[in-house]
Amino acid sequence: MKLYDYFRSSAAYRVRIALNLKGIVPDERTFVHLRMGNQRAQDYLALNPQGLVPALALDEGAVLTQSLAIVEYLDETHREPPLLPHDPVGRARVRAIALSIACEIHPLNNLRVLNYLIGTLGVSREQKDGWYRYWIDVGFEALEKTLARDSATGRFCHGDTPTLADICLVPQMANARRFEIDLSPYPTLIRIESACNALPAFAEAAPARQPDAE
Repeated sequence: MKLYDYFRSSAAYRVRIALNLKGIVPDERTFVHLRMGNQRAQDYLALNPQGLVPALALDEGAVLTQSLAIVEYLDETHREPPLLPHDPVGRARVRAIALSIACEIHPLNNLRVLNYLIGTLGVSREQKDGWYRYWIDVGFEALEKTLARDSATGRFCHGDTPTLADICLVPQMANARRFEIDLSPYPTLIRIESACNALPAFAEAAPARQPDAE
């Protein structure tokens, strides 16, 4: 396997966590510096026309993109520990939590959107930060209510072992902290984040621990 990565990408962060939980070490890692525009280089676009990270190149020549698809591939090919519950309702719940982050919160606040707000629409940095805070709060408020009231929530988002939901939550919490967002209204999210980060698989995947960290 060859992982195309960037330390600050929350999508790549998800895949790093999953690899660590599964005990998989990629044969090679290539760092695609998003702020320098390396994702727009022709050799990388030939690999991944979306120009996004992560990408996972497999020995047989396939290239996997989109973090949730990669994580589910890893879960299907390396069964232990499972990242989705065994029961259909549990799997749907975990996927719903993961998608609420990966599809509802993250896309509105990723680097491409923030650059467009400033560079094309001409909003001020204060307005851009306000946009970021607003969508984090909208998403986290709903997620806090969902997790706090559901008996299926345990030490982690679902029960007492990490799942795909936690793999999505922790990077989004890290992003919120980087933007100095007040997380005190979300005690359940903070508690779960703390439980996750106590595990080496999560701690070692953190942006600051990566070779390309700045």
